[in-house]
Amino acid sequence: RVTLTCVIQGGGDIQWRYSWFKDRDYPHTTPTAEFSFTADVYRSGEYSCRGERSDSHTVFSDAVTLTVSGLPTSTVTVTPASPVFTGETVKLKCEINSDYSNWRYEWYKDSVILQTSERYTVNRDTLTIRGATESDQGQYWCKGQRDGRPNSSTSSSAVSLSVKGLPTSTVTVTPASPVFTGETVKLKCEINSDYSNWRYEWYKDSVILQTSERYTVNRDTLTIRGATESDQGQYWCKGQIDGRPNSSTSSSAVSLSVKDLKSKPELTPDPAGAALTGNTVTLTCRMDPSTGNWDSYWYKHTLNPETEKKKTNSYSLKIDSVSDGGQYWCRAGRGKPVYYTQYSDALWVNVTVSPKAVLTVRPDERVFRGETVTLRCDIKWGGDTEWTYRWEIEGTNNQYKNTVSRTSTQELSISSVDLSHSGKYTCTGQIHTQSSQRSDAVTLTVSAEAQASVRVSPQPWLTEGESVTLICEVSGSSKGWTFSWFRDHDHLSDSSRGAGGSYTLSPAALQHTGVYTCRAERGRPAYYTHNSSSQTLWITGVSASVSLVINPSRSQHFSSDSLSLSCEDQSNSTGWTVRRYTDKDTQTCAKRTGSGCVMDSLSTSDTGVYWCESESGEKRHPRNITIHDGEVILESSVDPVIEGETLTLHCLHRSTNSPILSADFYKDGSLIQNQTTGEMNITTVSKSHEGFYYCKTERGQSLHSWISVRVRVQVRFLSSKSSVFFWPLLRIC
Repeated sequence: RVTLTCVIQGGGDIQWRYSWFKDRDYPHTTPTAEFSFTADVYRSGEYSCRGERSDSHTVFSDAVTLTVSGLPTSTVTVTPASPVFTGETVKLKCEINSDYSNWRYEWYKDSVILQTSERYTVNRDTLTIRGATESDQGQYWCKGQRDGRPNSSTSSSAVSLSVKGLPTSTVTVTPASPVFTGETVKLKCEINSDYSNWRYEWYKDSVILQTSERYTVNRDTLTIRGATESDQGQYWCKGQIDGRPNSSTSSSAVSLSVKDLKSKPELTPDPAGAALTGNTVTLTCRMDPSTGNWDSYWYKHTLNPETEKKKTNSYSLKIDSVSDGGQYWCRAGRGKPVYYTQYSDALWVNVTVSPKAVLTVRPDERVFRGETVTLRCDIKWGGDTEWTYRWEIEGTNNQYKNTVSRTSTQELSISSVDLSHSGKYTCTGQIHTQSSQRSDAVTLTVSAEAQASVRVSPQPWLTEGESVTLICEVSGSSKGWTFSWFRDHDHLSDSSRGAGGSYTLSPAALQHTGVYTCRAERGRPAYYTHNSSSQTLWITGVSASVSLVINPSRSQHFSSDSLSLSCEDQSNSTGWTVRRYTDKDTQTCAKRTGSGCVMDSLSTSDTGVYWCESESGEKRHPRNITIHDGEVILESSVDPVIEGETLTLHCLHRSTNSPILSADFYKDGSLIQNQTTGEMNITTVSKSHEGFYYCKTERGQSLHSWISVRVRVQVRFLSSKSSVFFWPLLRIC
């Protein structure tokens, strides 16, 4: 509030009226000598006055300049900066932006004016809080007052004062206690505070430490170089902030133990014992756990240089070959510079070539649905080690694809196998964590149904006294079968004739004629095939009087050639006719001439068995005739060769119908002679020369012909010392 007073000198008691001017303008008139108004910026200017009455007025007074300014602003500063710690002395200063100095200050906390006390004191512009506590937290602000002028300054903005407990300190030791003489030890003082510019003090056994060549401090870390037993003790720290003596609590003391002994690690392998190639051995460098964390250094065959450094105390050794065996060492190290332990004792790793598993299958690798299959894993190993087994199946069916199973037994049994069990099987033996070499894969093939079939060797048409073998085979599988034979649906009990799927009649007799079938079985429980398709075996009698004459006299003939056959009866009996059996049926010769027939242009369909048959149905002298449409045939006798005689074979060419000069002769698929004359002779024939023969030249290969060898029959008459020999074709009683 501003009051202007107009004083008229020498005016006496005259009643004046007063006029007030601002910047020479006539703004206002008052009946009294005073003009009062509230100060505002627009009131600034030069003020003058004069007195007036009805007939006159005074001169203008001298001008008075009035300057109106805004209220002074106030701000509060806090020392030390918030947050402060409990127990500290806090000073808040109220700074008023004014040239006026004689201010009276008022302090407020959370809108309540503060009263001075033992803890709260005010000295001019400063509020002091001694022994701050968490209850002193809050919003502080101030304003200034001038005597008689109640609104002298604006209120300051509020500042927030935060009071926290003293930060806690902890000490960590690297490496962990105990340490060893000569090591470098680092103790770190960690203060739980956002403040970063700490000054650290270190104490040992309540005595503050002074830096030296061995004791150095870098910010929060105390380093002790070349530790000795004298460095043992209780270490603690605290932090200081410049100007704030009680800035943090003292840490808890940590005990540092220094041992005058260089430690030695223990080196152990896993698994223990001999290592197998193809496996991994884990070496462990074991230190006393109470000594803290160590890096491990590994050495192979020699102590220098190190093989590898690892942060962990284990080393995986891949055993690829025997050369990976030998001596290994380790030692531990830690710190910078590295402090090393002693070397461990040498560990000798013995390496043995891993045995290879052998996988076998019973009854066969080719089996049939419903059979029981047993797979066995054998490992040739000198010791009495108990193996466990790992089976892997790469199946053809998604259900069994890449299936893995483990078992403690050597055998994996599959009862009643199905098509889905087909696939590749392997096995591996395992001892603890080591494995044998994987076995070679065995392919198990499961078929829908087993089918037995019968074939005859050499031919189903023969003369009594000759030999014949019936062979029973299971399509797609040959192992583990036993066979049963049936003639005309009757089971044959003379098992001595059968072995390994063969049933031999030697010599064959007339009563052996019939329809033969077989059946195979194997496994436990037994698995049976169905009975085979039938095979007819026809044995004809020997007749000295009737024989089948073939011209040309050989078993093989060229197609398009001519052939004549006739039945010759030395007893002059009649009624014999040439008959034949081809792959179609039994026929009488188409072009007959008396008791024989003529075939002018042979074809492969004429291949078959030919014999002489009487009007009463007797059959005599059957012979195989083969027609070939190739360029080469084998010339051999149509009749059996007598034991002890000479067997002569020729290789004939179609164009010349004469022996070829250079030919190779084979028996049962094996080369037996190479001739440049086109002829092969075997002198002194024996039963061992029986078999299938053929020849081969650069012009082609003949078909196969069966050569039978007939045993020479010796009959001794008791009335004579001499011996007379007869041919088997003669019936002698």
